[in-house]
Amino acid sequence: MNDNPPPLLHVRTAWPAEAAAIAPLQRRAWVQEWSADEQGLLLAGTDLASMVDAWHGAIVQPPEARCRVLVALEGERVVGFAATAPSDDEDAEPTDGMVAEFAVDPPARGNGHGSRLMNALIDTLRSDGFRTATWWIRTTDDPLRAFLESAGWRPDGATQRFTSDDGSFTIRQVRLRVRIAD
Repeated sequence: MNDNPPPLLHVRTAWPAEAAAIAPLQRRAWVQEWSADEQGLLLAGTDLASMVDAWHGAIVQPPEARCRVLVALEGERVVGFAATAPSDDEDAEPTDGMVAEFAVDPPARGNGHGSRLMNALIDTLRSDGFRTATWWIRTTDDPLRAFLESAGWRPDGATQRFTSDDGSFTIRQVRLRVRIAD
């Protein structure tokens, strides 16, 4: 018989020291999810130390009070994170919040961390007074889209694209939206 209880699985607001776990997790997720060209665009000129500094700043001195960083934990280990904020889209209403970042560590996927993290970010956005949440995703990210659509997110017709400086490839995104409060 094993006397060690399973690790506690939960989501909470990120602590400053956890920036050092969030940045490498984000890079691992990018390597897993993005093509080599897309990784090049994302990582060009961005070293890990700069990413840690950026996440630390987002946690300790966000641009406004409704900008949040959440972490999914397995015991004390960060296995996922999300960042929420007021929507910065040109057509956004004041009651539109957005999911700015979301990742679950590839080895930790399939254990409910993504669902817990999504539920927590919706609760956080709702607590911050938002009624609608938006999320930009790559048009080619079928697993994430299926996950989100199973939770009620729907495309709202908005699209955007980013083209590499040399024009060799383009990242296309679609915006999903869900009503989170009346």
